[in-house]
Amino acid sequence: MTDYKHGEILCRKCGSVLEDEMFDFGPEWRAFDEEQKSKRARTGGPVKFAKLNKGLTTEIDRYDRDIRGGAIQPERKAQLYRLRKWQRRSRMSDSVQRNLSIALPELDRMCAYMNIPNTIKEECAMWYRKAVNKGLVRGRSIESVVAAIIYLISRKHHLPKTLEELAEVSGVKKKDIGRSYRFACRRLSLRMPVATPMDYVPRFACELGLSGETEAKAIEILNKARKKGVTSGRGPTGVAAAAIYLAGKLTNDKKTQKGIAGKLAGVTEVTIRNRYEEIARELGIEV
Repeated sequence: MTDYKHGEILCRKCGSVLEDEMFDFGPEWRAFDEEQKSKRARTGGPVKFAKLNKGLTTEIDRYDRDIRGGAIQPERKAQLYRLRKWQRRSRMSDSVQRNLSIALPELDRMCAYMNIPNTIKEECAMWYRKAVNKGLVRGRSIESVVAAIIYLISRKHHLPKTLEELAEVSGVKKKDIGRSYRFACRRLSLRMPVATPMDYVPRFACELGLSGETEAKAIEILNKARKKGVTSGRGPTGVAAAAIYLAGKLTNDKKTQKGIAGKLAGVTEVTIRNRYEEIARELGIEV
């Protein structure tokens, strides 16, 4: 047990002192309620890679008021104007900062459009900073590299986005995003897991408004199909859409092939039909 008063660690059974010089890593102040705790804490917010200055910036506002709200003397206004100008210039002191000032708002916009969680967005920003510092963005469009990093990190966390979605959001061709993705993987020494149809099922089911029973049935069908070798060599999005269509027919949560293809990016009606027939034939499912 730990005796915080004397700074000792004791054995509960025999009472021997195992450690008598413990360090207290907590704050030196005490707080008795939440208000006191918030007032006495001397730390700021967490470091955020998605912010230009990682959230550790100082603002010289334009109100020209002192700490008590009184007007600043006219001769001091010119000095504050110069300080404000040099602070703005110092933020863009090198090419990396200028690049980040364009790329991070673009990353924020893409992630907001595709409903990407903040944790994944922060990791995307961290890897983009690494790519910029290594000079990987030079000679490529910022949008294509940002889209490639999103594609890379979302695949890493098994929440993949299709190249069609990223091309639509970023305004960059799929070919350019794929080229930037392969280049980033090679230069950053990253090995990405292969995207499986199961990774796409939860998102597709949510977009189509299907029940949890249908989603679970689709994953069950995909597991059986994978063991039979039906999914190998096939595009994961098409296989996932076909499994959802087949599961919907089994659970009476029916969606048409045309309706599924219309709502899901990168999936065509013909692909769904072909993959559906293959899976149903191999698994012996008659619907």
